[in-house]
Amino acid sequence: MLVDQTERIIKGGEELFLQAGIKSITMDDIAKHLGMSKKTIYQFFNDKNELVSALVKKKLVEDECQIKTIIESSTNVIEEMINMMKCSEEIFSRINPIVIHDMQKYHPDAWSEFQKFKSDVLIKTLEELLDKGIEQGFIRPEIDVKILAKMRVHQVEMGFSTIIFPISAFSTWKVQYQLLKHFNYGVCTLKGHELLDQYKNEVND
Repeated sequence: MLVDQTERIIKGGEELFLQAGIKSITMDDIAKHLGMSKKTIYQFFNDKNELVSALVKKKLVEDECQIKTIIESSTNVIEEMINMMKCSEEIFSRINPIVIHDMQKYHPDAWSEFQKFKSDVLIKTLEELLDKGIEQGFIRPEIDVKILAKMRVHQVEMGFSTIIFPISAFSTWKVQYQLLKHFNYGVCTLKGHELLDQYKNEVND
């Protein structure tokens, strides 16, 4: 029962944060959204910072599981890239860039968790994917895997910058899709390009 209540509070916080960002949402807002007292929320979380950290940890575990599932169910690196693209569309379409900005500025503990995930999971996974792609002949062998993996992960983060891409002028998903497409075609060999086009056509059909 306690676990269910904790999950419910985290989910309620997530729903509001994704709509309006983290800074503008108060614990009162979350309590009202869930139809419970603020006192009940404070039985599980000392403050909003602790709630945000719990939410980020939960989402990162889910993301890591999703990445592993994609890798295990894909037959080659190009299929992994396409599946990652489809997975990214679902994730990026619901993320409010303000959430990333607020987390970085006001919630250092949560941001630290995100940065650790970025280096320990995302960059490492992408390095392995690129190395595997080189062996399969789909990724250009002359690229520096460590540099490109790090660049790609930071590129995703850049795509959420409201300074570079104001939300009034840019769709977050379109920005991320263009960056991802540019990266995929940039690292692939001609053989990789052909398979990318083939999978893309199948997805579009």
